[in-house]
Amino acid sequence: MYQRILVPIDGSVISNCGLSEAIRIAKMTQGRLRLFHVIDDLSFALALGSNSGISNDLIASLRGDAMKILDKAKAVACAAGVQVETRLCDAFRGEVQDKVAEEAREWGADLIVLSTHGRRGASRLLLGSGAERILRVAPVPILLVRAPDTTLSDEVSRATTSALAAAE
Repeated sequence: MYQRILVPIDGSVISNCGLSEAIRIAKMTQGRLRLFHVIDDLSFALALGSNSGISNDLIASLRGDAMKILDKAKAVACAAGVQVETRLCDAFRGEVQDKVAEEAREWGADLIVLSTHGRRGASRLLLGSGAERILRVAPVPILLVRAPDTTLSDEVSRATTSALAAAE
């Protein structure tokens, strides 16, 4: 049960909550993780805005940052004794949720573990829910890990953040 666990990550504190839970599941099931990061057109647009111009190094910079995220998360999983591999998707075209669903199908994932802010009401309507979009197209079961309230979030994420920092 749950031998192949796909974990979409973006390097955020929220994402680290999902990573921690995926590691716990993999340890219980002797499963393996695939950490998956998507560089999409939004990532490109945000980087472009921060650089205020097109640079030949922009794509290389995005890929480098993405690999750092994946490598840090991989180090945390390895330190926990979990088999782990990473995959970077930098197609720039298409929706993130479609890329996650495609990866789950191609890799043969049994489960997708991802974090959510757990927003409700107007903030959910205004900001949308990436987790909900993935949930709608996923070909396998999904475990949504709700990030703790901000008061607890600092405590929970401190351990993962410390482990990620140590991995540098």
